[in-house]
Amino acid sequence: MNVEAYVDITCPWCRLGTHQFHRAVAAAGAEADVELVLRPYQLVPDAPEEPRPLMDAVAEMFGPRQAEEMLGEMTRLGAGEGIEYRFDRAVAVNTLTAHRLLWLALHEHGAAVQATLATALFDAYFRDGVNVADHTRLTGLAERAGLDGGRVRGFLATEEGGAEVREQVAAARREGVTTVPRFVFENGTLIVGVTSTEALGDALRQAGGR
Repeated sequence: MNVEAYVDITCPWCRLGTHQFHRAVAAAGAEADVELVLRPYQLVPDAPEEPRPLMDAVAEMFGPRQAEEMLGEMTRLGAGEGIEYRFDRAVAVNTLTAHRLLWLALHEHGAAVQATLATALFDAYFRDGVNVADHTRLTGLAERAGLDGGRVRGFLATEEGGAEVREQVAAARREGVTTVPRFVFENGTLIVGVTSTEALGDALRQAGGR
């Protein structure tokens, strides 16, 4: 079974939702039968290339008080699921380069390697304060996920995959995607935004005819 998920690396709900999806697959014992393919989405496509504290960016969007409350609640939700969010470390930056790397992982290594890399990128961004546009840091994450370092360095030095990623993001917007994560199951079931391991498990069973 193929399931597609539209995600952005800087979306904390995407980090949580993909984590819940993998838990649902494991609970169903369906690791050999379910393939999650990540599709790119950019919440802030014109985000700057230079990193800056995420707390500052969120405070500008929502105001300092609301930003603190939102991120505090997200931290608590993550902790309950075994995910560590360190928003005080996170740096906001454009995610196009990270999405290009995920595109490479999918096309040259498959969905399982892409999923491993995505988890590493999420943790690097939300837990470790890594600039996920930095080529050196991205290469290290990619190597640990199983990609060849030389191939990744050469890839990041070019614009390869850029046109494809931009078109996928644009196509998602044309199709009405405005909220992520967005899970699309083979039977047409959609799960958008805030979800749960249980809801994703139910969707997997229905899509699999169980």
